[in-house]
Amino acid sequence: MDIKRKEKELGSFIGKILRDHFGKGPGAVFATISPPYITVYIKNFLSPMENKLLNTEQSKYVEKIRDMLMPALIEEIKAYVKINVEFDIIEFYYDWNLDSHSGMFVGIASHNHQERASYQNQEEVHNEIIKLSMEAEKPPGEVYSCLVNPRTLVIVRHKILVPVEKEMIQLGYPEILTLVKRNLERRLALQHKHQLQSYLDAELENTFVSWDFDLDKSVFLFILKPNSRRQQ
Repeated sequence: MDIKRKEKELGSFIGKILRDHFGKGPGAVFATISPPYITVYIKNFLSPMENKLLNTEQSKYVEKIRDMLMPALIEEIKAYVKINVEFDIIEFYYDWNLDSHSGMFVGIASHNHQERASYQNQEEVHNEIIKLSMEAEKPPGEVYSCLVNPRTLVIVRHKILVPVEKEMIQLGYPEILTLVKRNLERRLALQHKHQLQSYLDAELENTFVSWDFDLDKSVFLFILKPNSRRQQ
């Protein structure tokens, strides 16, 4: 399989379905295929209507509209990937950074992560993520990560929910919990940014986080800008 060609085709497909559903496509889409992961970084994506809502400080409505449209997009993406990439996505995560007009999708083909080649200071990065998680809720039961390319780091946390969060989900408030956790963990990631950049020898260009409450899992996606001495 010609991975580079498949990545380009996947990026074009996602740009098209975003345009079809939102009326305006992104400025750029960067897709990476690195089994068991598929990652997608979306830049310059904001429709005129969403821009008006943001200008009136109504970002929660933009997020709500996108959340309503995402289930249909996810099924389209899964179907495309299964046919064209021969990759069966069983977990899907997404997040938007409205301030930078960007977003991310992460698809995972297996509930059980595969051992991948480690990267420099991987253990230190995991320890920093554990510290961040402890400030937000509790230390995760498991942390693993994969540097899918020099600019894209996937970090997965398992068993992170505390009892009060599980109760909120049981009572039917996952949307509220997502909004709260998203704001909190992004803020904490910013507080840990200096340490993470030092370990990764790269600037954190963008940070995304998403959850699957049913699986009690969370995914961070860090978009990196490697320092000049390790540029590839």
